[in-house]
Amino acid sequence: MIPGSLRRCAGYLRPHRWAMAGACAAALGSMLAGLTVPLVLQRLVDGPVAHRDTAALPWPIVGLTVLGTVEAVLLGARRLLVVRPVNRLETAMREDLSAHLHRLPQSFHIRWSSGQLLSRTVSDVAEIGRFAAFSAVYLLVNVLALVAGLVVLAVLAPALAVLVLAAYAPMVLATTAFERRFRSVARSAQEQSGDLMTTVEESVLGIRVLKAFGRGPGTVARFLGRARRLRLTELRKLSLTAALWWVITALPELAVVALIGYGGHRVATGDLTLGTLMAAVSVATYLRWPADTLGWLIADASTAAAAADRYWQLRDEPLTVAEPARPHRRLRPPRGELALEDLHHTHPGAAVPALRGIDLTVPAGSSLALVGASGSGKSTLLALLARLDDPTSGRITLDGVDLRELPLDDLRAAVCCAFDDPVLFSGTVRDNVALGAEDCEDARIHEALRIARADGFVAALPERLDTRIGEEGLALSGGQRQRLALARAVLPRPAVLVLDDALSALDVRTEREVEHALRTVLGGVTTVFAAHRPGTLRLADQVALLVDGRVAAVGGHEELMARHGEYRRLLATPATLVPGTAGRAVDVR
Repeated sequence: MIPGSLRRCAGYLRPHRWAMAGACAAALGSMLAGLTVPLVLQRLVDGPVAHRDTAALPWPIVGLTVLGTVEAVLLGARRLLVVRPVNRLETAMREDLSAHLHRLPQSFHIRWSSGQLLSRTVSDVAEIGRFAAFSAVYLLVNVLALVAGLVVLAVLAPALAVLVLAAYAPMVLATTAFERRFRSVARSAQEQSGDLMTTVEESVLGIRVLKAFGRGPGTVARFLGRARRLRLTELRKLSLTAALWWVITALPELAVVALIGYGGHRVATGDLTLGTLMAAVSVATYLRWPADTLGWLIADASTAAAAADRYWQLRDEPLTVAEPARPHRRLRPPRGELALEDLHHTHPGAAVPALRGIDLTVPAGSSLALVGASGSGKSTLLALLARLDDPTSGRITLDGVDLRELPLDDLRAAVCCAFDDPVLFSGTVRDNVALGAEDCEDARIHEALRIARADGFVAALPERLDTRIGEEGLALSGGQRQRLALARAVLPRPAVLVLDDALSALDVRTEREVEHALRTVLGGVTTVFAAHRPGTLRLADQVALLVDGRVAAVGGHEELMARHGEYRRLLATPATLVPGTAGRAVDVR
């Protein structure tokens, strides 16, 4: 019985059902041609050979030649017929999974490691494709071959068929028990493979940190630990497969021995012809390949079923951030007025809410700064503004329209983000900046670079906009990466600009220049940003102080400094030691 997860994958083959049916028919035809050979052999031995009729020899020989040719041609046809459907199955499954992963909310990607996602997108889909191309076809055909072989033996000599059936019956019990145990071990091996991929990816991306802190040996030890666990699991798979192969290899051999012994006795006593015995032994020998591969095919089916379980585990993740059923299209163009109404949010699996009853209004074209200690909810709130997640309750409106009622393309065009951890891709400067607005002219890219104060260092690069910046942009400094990410966010000229501490890696002078450029060029853009420096906070029209997921105070920077002690303590700079004070801390602010 095919597991439900694999049956769901069969839907991808539905457009190619005739090609797959042709492949099954070709495999079945080649099997029938092979089983017909012993019958012709019987006629040859009991006819021309037994009667020494040389004139009748050519016809059986021609028949054997034709059957062998048909078997070979049909085997080749099966391979040709499955190649295109299976390749399209793998491509379509990867496309659908990739699209689904991009639609899943930020909270999902926080829970899942990239190695697991990579393993399921690449390795697991390859396992399913291999099963569809070969094992699924031959699992059906080989079972039919065993049944057809027993029928042929029953026609030739019923007693010989009983001998073979008695030897093959225990195989059914062995394969059933094997499938249950092997599937569990195969699932464990695939999970451990994903964990190993995560370890490799993290060690490559974090190579500078690992080197700087001398953690290379520890990382290698962790990799070896996971590799050894995977090795032990793979050895368990091999031991289970070896045990099954011992059963399904030994039993057919015993069947052939029993056939020769019992059949030879009956030939000697004249109860059976030599041709019938040779045909029966040929059928039993022909059935060895279907019997020998049955264990491997079942193991492959178990591995594919485990891979399908893992694939559909991701595909069945609910799209909490989804396109609205009835999209609202009134924002033409958006003004940028934001309103947060009784906003609550709890991360999946968290016991404590990250946001509790947030009520804020940001007029169009104004700026709001968010201030708070680590864990106060700033990044969560900014993620909700860009609808990277949806609030647990309450709502956010843009120009009076709930974000959940806007088409995602319209929302992404109206709200652009830059984060404290700038994500760059292994392409050119142009590719990374133009990610926010594809097919744009170089003049717009240069303007965005100028606003982000990135035009100077980009002009100094060897190939300027066409310079490849390496994976994760590691060839650049932290401040340069942040400025490129900021240029990417301002390039589309959004109605709302969300900056999650996106200037934290800049020096004070560069930060002031960027802020001035943003105010000058993007004066009509609503800006919501997280910041910690007093100079930056002075530029905001209003500042919201977050404490434990709640808005503790709202006002201008100077106002909050004057009347709110928590705000003053949060922005207080460390006391500076003045020479000659004998170690006493003197506050020189």
